[in-house]
Amino acid sequence: MKKTMKENIETFAVNQALGYISGNPEKNLPKLLEWADKFDKEGNWEAIRNVFRTILDDQDNNWYQYIMGLYNDIDLEVLKTTFNNFLLNASMIGYPRQRALEEKLDCNVPWAILMDPTSACNLKCTGCWAAEYGNRLNMSYETLDDIINQANDLGTYFFLYSGGEPLVRKKDLIRLCEAHPDSQFTAFTNGTLIDEEFVDEMLRVKNFIPAISVEGFEEATDFRRGIGTFAKVERAMAILKKKKLPFGISCCYTSKNTEVIGSEEYFDQMVSWGAKFCWFFTYIPVGKEAVPELMVSAGQRAFMYEQIRRFRETKPLFTLDFWNDGEYSEGCLAGGRRYLHINANGDMEPCAFIHYSDSNVADKTLLETLKSPLFMEYRKGQPFNHNHLRPCPLLDNPGALSHAVDVSGAHSTDLQNPEDVHDLSAKCHDAANNWATVSGKIWENAHCTKCKNCNEGTVNQ
Repeated sequence: MKKTMKENIETFAVNQALGYISGNPEKNLPKLLEWADKFDKEGNWEAIRNVFRTILDDQDNNWYQYIMGLYNDIDLEVLKTTFNNFLLNASMIGYPRQRALEEKLDCNVPWAILMDPTSACNLKCTGCWAAEYGNRLNMSYETLDDIINQANDLGTYFFLYSGGEPLVRKKDLIRLCEAHPDSQFTAFTNGTLIDEEFVDEMLRVKNFIPAISVEGFEEATDFRRGIGTFAKVERAMAILKKKKLPFGISCCYTSKNTEVIGSEEYFDQMVSWGAKFCWFFTYIPVGKEAVPELMVSAGQRAFMYEQIRRFRETKPLFTLDFWNDGEYSEGCLAGGRRYLHINANGDMEPCAFIHYSDSNVADKTLLETLKSPLFMEYRKGQPFNHNHLRPCPLLDNPGALSHAVDVSGAHSTDLQNPEDVHDLSAKCHDAANNWATVSGKIWENAHCTKCKNCNEGTVNQ
């Protein structure tokens, strides 16, 4: 869908405003907020603007330091492109389009799409399911390009890559950045394939940001990813920082590394490396070769909940915890409600951790998939729990996933070792019940002292 004249005018205005701010961000950012008040006539972003006003009024605030750090540490043209694609196209223009289509079509419409260019990987990490896809699957450049075009028509401009190791296809990823300069791209990467040549290409296209997987410090990272991986990752981050390119970190916290991942020492290290964001995931025992012992205890999950919120008040680092932050998204993001996943075989899945599908890019369009039985079951079930600290239909409410798969007739997308959804759900049952007790107390104390719905019963079978 092409931009309307109004949206083109808004894009021009944002670019002008960003150029204006770059000369003196301390002085001119408050003026941008005044402009944003006039731009956002429907009030979609009023709460966010009020947060920014509070930040700008306190120059000792960690978030003030974060914003100023973006202007000081990131190449100005890259920063402008990121703001334009992420904040304007993906959010201020795309989000209202998505919500309008969702109401019109009565189906979820995603804000972001996660897709796997390849299942191949240059590492073999403990507990990773990548090899179970066959390890040699690839979506063609033409298929990836078509998915992006279809998504743009729905108002979706934010795309993430996973795998496998997506940078195995780094030339095609750069080519897609060139073909879609109005979209923002991110890749979950082990970081070992980032070199000077690729970083220069990133600097040229300006709309690609890596999220580098790090499991903690050297011992924990090399434990899961192989000896020498940590040293390669540090070299990659040093190159990115030197070239003034933004990057983030992707952390999977497990029973073995939670205390390190959640420590102040580690948060300070991420800031020192130059990371601008960190996305936290917890270990999910997906696949027959999974290691359930790596799942965190309820106490460890509560520890991460507390630590991430604590450091949001003190550290210049943007963080998301894709399970414990369910309260901010009002439950599960998957099934196209805010995102979906497309694996390297073209199977369209509700989530990167849900390896079941009833749709493939070879047979269905993106919109047809959003209306498919599996995705509609997700829509009907969301939120899967009144306690938004229990958002996930697998990890937190395993009976909900089993029901959706059974009713929709979806099949396992694991080509080598298909896993029955009831077997997968059973691996999460004890963890779900333990977390129900702990999170129920947290949620009730914080949100609903007069409501007992959050703590009724146990997890559905």
